[in-house]
Amino acid sequence: MILIKVNIHGTPKEYRTVWMSGSSVCMINQPKLPHSFEIIELKTHKDTVRAISEMTVRGAGAIGAAAAYAMAQAAIEAPESSFENYIKTAKHTINATRPTAHDLFYATKRVFSAIRSKNNIKSARKTALSEAQKIADENAKAGEMIGKHGQKLIKNNSRILTHCNAGWLAFVDWGSALAPIYAAKQSNKSIFVYVDETRPRCQGARLTAWELCNEGISHAIIADNASGYYMKKKEIDLVIVGADRIAQNGDVANKIGTYEKAVLAHENNIPFYVAAPTSTIDLSCKKGDNIEIEERSEDEVLSMFGWSDDLKKITKIRIAPGKSRAKNPSFDITPAKYITGLITEKGIIKPNKNEIKSLFAQPLSKSTKSFK
Repeated sequence: MILIKVNIHGTPKEYRTVWMSGSSVCMINQPKLPHSFEIIELKTHKDTVRAISEMTVRGAGAIGAAAAYAMAQAAIEAPESSFENYIKTAKHTINATRPTAHDLFYATKRVFSAIRSKNNIKSARKTALSEAQKIADENAKAGEMIGKHGQKLIKNNSRILTHCNAGWLAFVDWGSALAPIYAAKQSNKSIFVYVDETRPRCQGARLTAWELCNEGISHAIIADNASGYYMKKKEIDLVIVGADRIAQNGDVANKIGTYEKAVLAHENNIPFYVAAPTSTIDLSCKKGDNIEIEERSEDEVLSMFGWSDDLKKITKIRIAPGKSRAKNPSFDITPAKYITGLITEKGIIKPNKNEIKSLFAQPLSKSTKSFK
């Protein structure tokens, strides 16, 4: 396992991005990075819901694990007199937090199905916990396997562009887009990473760069609109990004700006790969146009957020005129025709309907059992 290694008072310690301790969910407070490392404890499923909504935890796999743990918390909290209704309400509330990320829906559906497979409340609660942990463990393993498959695409001395953050912090462990980079580093390949700043929330500059610093990987942060310049100069060999939802035809929803990178890569004959586990693939979604795109607060665009000079607090600075409004779509859709391949935990495939469907076994069975 790669795990996040952080020096706390001079002592290296390993962390997952999100985990469960007793009935509490613990996670790395991502808005505080890179200048402050903080673990927060969330004691109820409503606390965890708020953390997902406010992006204390973010990234497809990490959101999915947090959602699974929130479902387990709901099962622990639910009164016996209204157990199933409480779980249903919790599931609905969790699903409403981040509408684009498919791993979230995958996780809540799976834990809910596991709960309903039991006919008594005690075993349902126990099953909710074990299923949530299984989802988290599978997410970490998927990242590791994505790394093993994807690193074969990376030659020695490769220069790689990535967008947003799809590493440890976006998963339970390893990541998706960064997993092949970490695996290549472990294979003693020399690599250099161009890190898009990824406005408006700057996850590339804040989070991806922080991860690469921890791993000792050479990199440079570039403005989002500088990637075409480096592509044209032939200083980028391949692009690897993550995904928040993949349609059955291979269209991909990912952080806003991904579509632009894909078009530029296509124009400059640069391979463009999307790394994601099969839990990110939505077989019920026929094409990218059907994916709901989350609109976030205007404030993220109109203002900048950073640490004060003494690194004691996060400071907000308005950069736009007071009367200006903003639009803030969090994701865009990259058509499959611009994608060279999908790097999954089961291997690398072409982004088309037939190859995507071949990745899957039988879907989860539906249970109609009720609680007693």
